[in-house]
Amino acid sequence: MSRKQTVVLTPADGVPPQVGPFAHAVRFGDLVFVTGQMPTDPATGELVAGGLAEQAEQVRANLAAVLAGCGLGWDDALQVRVYLRRFEEHFEEFNEAYRGWFSGPLPARTTVGVTGLAVGALVEVDLVAGVPSPAEPIKG
Repeated sequence: MSRKQTVVLTPADGVPPQVGPFAHAVRFGDLVFVTGQMPTDPATGELVAGGLAEQAEQVRANLAAVLAGCGLGWDDALQVRVYLRRFEEHFEEFNEAYRGWFSGPLPARTTVGVTGLAVGALVEVDLVAGVPSPAEPIKG
């Protein structure tokens, strides 16, 4: 196995279509770096209707699909980065949605306010996960 392994998924895998030249995830050693996921519907590639709660749920579903495509789950997440377009307005609302994402110990997290996100999204999230058995290649 090479030092770096990339994973590119499709809407059939439950992730939105790519909008740029990137991999959905990259494994290096026992770490998997998951590209920031937007609140876009995998079937249409369009931003989901609704506000922050609906967008956060779609981001969660998209991240879960990428993790599953790598043979991983939420409890493998080590570090999460959240980007909020309306930080002051949405920080607590995002926290409410986020509380249900994990069943085990919480990962480290950074939340950043930004002036804009692609497709007019209110939230984007990326993460780093650990591979429980480093000797095994990830799916994808």
